[in-house]
Amino acid sequence: MIKLRYSKRLFKRSPSSKQQAATCGGGGNGSAAGGGGAEQIEWEVRPGGMLVQKRDGKGGEEVIVVRVSTGFSWHDVSIGATSTFGELKVMLSMVTGLEPREQRLLFRGKEREDTDHLHMVGVRDKDKVLLLEDPALKDMKLRALAAQVVPSPCQPFIQV
Repeated sequence: MIKLRYSKRLFKRSPSSKQQAATCGGGGNGSAAGGGGAEQIEWEVRPGGMLVQKRDGKGGEEVIVVRVSTGFSWHDVSIGATSTFGELKVMLSMVTGLEPREQRLLFRGKEREDTDHLHMVGVRDKDKVLLLEDPALKDMKLRALAAQVVPSPCQPFIQV
């Protein structure tokens, strides 16, 4: 971690931000809104080698609402923005009753893998994701159900 010093004189605030700081109670002598004092910005180097300003960590994980369409109904699901489509499938299994392996999620016309992250693909708050049941597994379910209940086409009228 690298700490750099900078002066407030280099970064001028607009008049509206000074007024807002004064109305919010931040316009005292020793505050960040007044004076030309120096503050420290903490920097960090990311794994890719990029130097960025360190996050304060107060915000936590951003939660977004994803609107999921199953063809005939809508479900609004709250999930973390950095979650994966696999985690979204687990959340949807509680709502729809479909197992995660039976679900196919489409976003922007493409089926997404379970390991794809929502924010990396571009899913934002109130975006729509289409949920389809896997046709192969649906066909297997129907065949298994038909094999269990096989009515006889002919019923005997006379019993001997």
